[in-house]
Amino acid sequence: MTGTPSAWQLLAPVIDLVTPLAVRAAASLGVADHLADGPVPVAELARRCEADPDALGRLLRHLACHGVFTEPAPGTFGTNELASLLRSGHPAGMRAGLDLAGFGGQMDLAFTGLLHTLRTGGPAWETVFGAPFWEYLAANPAMGASFDATMAAGTDYAADLAAGYDWSGARHVVDVGGGTGELLAAVLTAHPGLRGTLVDLPATVRRGRDHLAARGLGDRCDVAGQSFFDPLPSGGDVYVLSSVLHDWADRDATTILRRCAEAAGRDGRVLLTQEHGTEGADRAEMDLRMLVLCGGRERGLDDYTALAAEAGLTVAAVHTTPLGQVLIACAPVPGTHLS
Repeated sequence: MTGTPSAWQLLAPVIDLVTPLAVRAAASLGVADHLADGPVPVAELARRCEADPDALGRLLRHLACHGVFTEPAPGTFGTNELASLLRSGHPAGMRAGLDLAGFGGQMDLAFTGLLHTLRTGGPAWETVFGAPFWEYLAANPAMGASFDATMAAGTDYAADLAAGYDWSGARHVVDVGGGTGELLAAVLTAHPGLRGTLVDLPATVRRGRDHLAARGLGDRCDVAGQSFFDPLPSGGDVYVLSSVLHDWADRDATTILRRCAEAAGRDGRVLLTQEHGTEGADRAEMDLRMLVLCGGRERGLDDYTALAAEAGLTVAAVHTTPLGQVLIACAPVPGTHLS
């Protein structure tokens, strides 16, 4: 007969830090890649991963108990459906997103400063890593590149956005804060009649130019290495802000929107996209995450409508894509002078 669960057992699903960090460590070591051809004894697996055999065995045995990896024979480990998500070539990009040596893992470690955020209302990143979020990325090129790679992961979401909006009336798309151009590449590939401009900081668009050229899109896409707080390239029909505004507090988010509205002019459109829906657990988690990292916030439709109005825009249409991303199309308010 099972007794009454202890307080520890009741809270275990929401307090466990061991398992999430173990998954990240396995991703960092590339364990799933080294098991791609089948189960491997832990001694050999440790050699391939450059890890201690005993420590790696304990890690994988713990993860196997939680349904990540298998132990088909004592001391021999293999992959399963969950573990395969950690392979480097998986389209979900989870390995890059969890690697403790890269931005994904570092991002999660910022939560060790959560008490600072709760006491001050400000982001914790600076207290954990010694510099504000954007300054830290700019001063650490390797981490900045890792950030760009993490933002570009998940090609299925880029394809979902490319298919989720009616681009038929556009000739030129400007992706503002578009990273290395994964979304812009998906849009241009799906719609051969379009041209594009990628806007982001100089180091990022240099990587973006190479990425777009590798996709065979170099002759259809320009790049602009600049801040989106400065005047943006004009001449676009649609200015896209994909998961950008949630990085910023209201004042800065309004400035970014206003820059897009200025460049779009009276006939253009500004398209806001958010990867997560505007309600529920996804929004709650990301709302806290954005605050801890960089002082940003998640927003609902009413919030975006208010920001758009401050920037001289009005919400013209709202769409939800098959993968649950929200697209908010904004048009200039008639009679508004933005410049």
